[in-house]
Amino acid sequence: MTSDRRAAPAGWLRSLLAAVCLAGGTGLAAAQTPPPAPVPFPEALQRAATDLFSKAVIQGERIELVIDPLIDAASGAQSAATRAMQQRLTEIVQASYPRFVVQPFTTEVLARDPVVLVGTFTAISQAGNEAPPDVFRICLSLADLKSRTVVSKGVARAMPDNVDVTPTPYFRDTPVWAKDQATDAYVKTCQATQVGGRLDPAYVDRLGANALIQDGITEYEAQRFREALAFYRTARKLPGGDQHRVRVGTYLANSKLGRRDDAVEAFGDLVDYGLGTEQLSVRLLFRPGSTQFIDDPKTIEPYPMWLSQIATRVRQKNACLEIVGHTSRTGTPHLNERLSVARAQFIMDLLLTGMPDKRDRMIATGRGYRDNLVGTGRDDASDALDRRVEFKVIGC
Repeated sequence: MTSDRRAAPAGWLRSLLAAVCLAGGTGLAAAQTPPPAPVPFPEALQRAATDLFSKAVIQGERIELVIDPLIDAASGAQSAATRAMQQRLTEIVQASYPRFVVQPFTTEVLARDPVVLVGTFTAISQAGNEAPPDVFRICLSLADLKSRTVVSKGVARAMPDNVDVTPTPYFRDTPVWAKDQATDAYVKTCQATQVGGRLDPAYVDRLGANALIQDGITEYEAQRFREALAFYRTARKLPGGDQHRVRVGTYLANSKLGRRDDAVEAFGDLVDYGLGTEQLSVRLLFRPGSTQFIDDPKTIEPYPMWLSQIATRVRQKNACLEIVGHTSRTGTPHLNERLSVARAQFIMDLLLTGMPDKRDRMIATGRGYRDNLVGTGRDDASDALDRRVEFKVIGC
C-alpha cells in the first residue's frame, strides 16, 4: 500500500464552495461571468483588495474596519497564508484607502458596528471537483454591521507557487475536526452573500464570541495557556459562544498546562459534540502507506486517552458506529481505498479491546481520498486533515 495526496473538498461543503464570489456580482449575469485567470499570489491578493475597497459604497469620511481572521473555507483553519494575507490587507488599506481605519477585532470595537472584512482562501480545481486542486481562490467581502448587508466583494485566483498553507499552531494542534455552524456562517457571509444581500444572523450573532475566541487562539499561540483558557471560558458563556473552537481550545490549553483530568473531560466534551453532529473526525497520524501510527512518542502520547474517551462516550450513548478511514492522494485510487479501510479496521480493533461486546455495533469502511478537506496533496502538516479517521453514529 501507499499513502496519499489531493482531491476535492468533502461533500457537505461543495455547495458553499461552488457559490459565486465575484466582485460586485449579482444575479444570473454574475453567475455566467467566467472566473478570473490565476496570477501569482501577491498580484491576486492586490487585485481582490482593489476591487473590494474601490467599489465599496459606504457613507462617511472615516470608516472603522476590523478584519475577522481569514480562513481556509474547507477546513476552517487559519494558516501561514491567511495570516500573511491579513497583514498585507492592512498595509494596502493604510497605504491606499485612508478613509478606512483598521481597528482590532475586539468586542469593544464590534459594539460600534464597524465594517467587517471576511475572507476565504481555498484550494480548488479549475477543471472541476474530481480533479486535483491547481489554484487557490481568494474571496473577500465587506460586511457593514450598521446596515447588516454586504457592501462590496473582491475575488481573484492565485497560482499555488510559494504559498504556505501550513496551519497556525492552534489549528495544527487541533485533535478533532467537526462540522461547525460558526465556520459555515463565516463562509456563507464571504462566498454566498451577494452585494446588497443581508448578513446571515448566524454570523452576526456570534461576532462577540468570535472575537474572544480569537483572543484565546492568539494567547495559545503565544504559549500563554492560562490566559487562553480564560478567554475560552468567557466566550462559551456568551450568545453563540458554545462552539467547536471553544471546546478544542479548552482541551489544548488544559493539555499544555498539564491538567490531565480537565484535559480528559474536555476531550470527552469534544467527542460528545462530534457524535451529536454525527460527524467526528480525529487527526490520527499514520506512517506513510501503513496502518501503524507515526514514530513520534510526543505526538501519539494522547492517542490511548482519545480512543478511550471515544469508546466511553459511544458506550454511554449505546450507539452504533461507522469508522471511516481517509487518505490523501498519493498512489492509485485502488490502493488508497484499501489503505483507508485497513486504517479504519485498525482503529476499530483498538476500540474493541475495551468493549469486545460491541463488535456487532461497529463497522469499518474507507473513502480513500474522495472526501479530502484540504486537497493540496503535500503530505505534511498542511493537509493532515485529509488523513483522518471519522466516527459516524449510524442506525443500528
